Amino acid sequence: MIPDDHLAGCDIYIHADSPHRTELRPGGAGLADTDFLLYLHIKSTDKRRAKPNILAYAAHCQTDALGRPVAGVVVICRERLKGETFSHQAAVQTVIHELFHVLGFSKELFHTWRDCSSMSQAESANCSPQGKVTYSDGSGHMRIYTPSVISALQKHLNSTDPELGGWLENLGVLPGKVSSHWESRIFQGSIMAAELADSSSVRINPVTLTALQDTGWYNVDVSRAQSLVWGDGEGAMFGSLSTCQNKSSPFFCSGSGFGCHYLHLHKGECKTDQYQEGCRVYKPLKNGNRSQFPSFISTVEGRCYRHRCTGPNRYQIRVSGSEWVECPAGGSIQIEGYQGSVSCPDRRLCLYSDITPPSDAVDTFPASIIRDPYGTLTSAQTWTCLSFGVKTSLSITAAVCLLAAVLVSYRKCCSCRIRIHTSTDEHSNL
Repeated sequence: MIPDDHLAGCDIYIHADSPHRTELRPGGAGLADTDFLLYLHIKSTDKRRAKPNILAYAAHCQTDALGRPVAGVVVICRERLKGETFSHQAAVQTVIHELFHVLGFSKELFHTWRDCSSMSQAESANCSPQGKVTYSDGSGHMRIYTPSVISALQKHLNSTDPELGGWLENLGVLPGKVSSHWESRIFQGSIMAAELADSSSVRINPVTLTALQDTGWYNVDVSRAQSLVWGDGEGAMFGSLSTCQNKSSPFFCSGSGFGCHYLHLHKGECKTDQYQEGCRVYKPLKNGNRSQFPSFISTVEGRCYRHRCTGPNRYQIRVSGSEWVECPAGGSIQIEGYQGSVSCPDRRLCLYSDITPPSDAVDTFPASIIRDPYGTLTSAQTWTCLSFGVKTSLSITAAVCLLAAVLVSYRKCCSCRIRIHTSTDEHSNL
């Protein structure tokens, strides 16, 4: 229940034209200098019991006169906060996911977004309504079409397509209706996908932050976003059902074999799920060991070896006790004393400074180029998953997972606070 002190009063007028009234509830004091109020509710709910896989759900409770959400609730299912499957990092990401919903990334709020592209921060109260921001593309897929989202996708996919809107999830959504989540095939690992991936690969990416910018309610520091590796530079058709079967894609796979997750933090198995709609990706193997020594194999297999960066998109690898060997991006090499070959990925390794191995890796140095205080260029060693095979060359990479802080400020904000109380409501599910 919302505390009485947060609510307006309630009076009854006996007659429509009478000035006389009866006070049923006095008006509360409210909360001074507060731009957004979040109620956090942790309990076992009927919804959780009906749908055991639900982690949390959220909704906005109130908007101001211009449509901005000023209060919201996040309900976290208590059962998911205990037991052997509990992950602190995953729990944090779940709360962030739900907070994005109540701040504006919600099908219930898309129509209230405002266009502030021609306004300064001081003039933001005069922003015009965006109106409808979601439309169906030529294939019947619903997308968000707002200026910053389109620009961010053009940059990410290396495309000049002016109609490159943000794909929304279509699973379980009626034709013409919209989802409150990104389409998983296009935004694999995004914090706003309907199903969060392994916590080490979840990203608060630039496209998601620009969506908050396009609500017209916030100033967003997009420089704090994490690298969106999935689909980087792959063009406007990336992730479509007609192209995900392309065997040359470094992001999708075919069959049911083993290889490396696209971030190369984990060994992976080629699988699909309900959100991929038949497209297949390498999903991290649970408890996959970090085997260092290769054995004779007849197919490609994901294995973990050391690598070190020598420059942007330049790196060396080391297999067991071998010497450090230059791995030319886009080429392939053989390691002396071993059968098989390694194909060296292009634009995947030593480019993303915020992508690091999990905390249980043998090395904890970041997979990035480091400069000491005197400006000397040095390189850090770390572990990466690479595919090693006799008949088939493999791919390697290393990368990410530092959950970057997201700096979001309200356009008109003198003293910003978030107060946390308990309440009940529901809407956007994770």
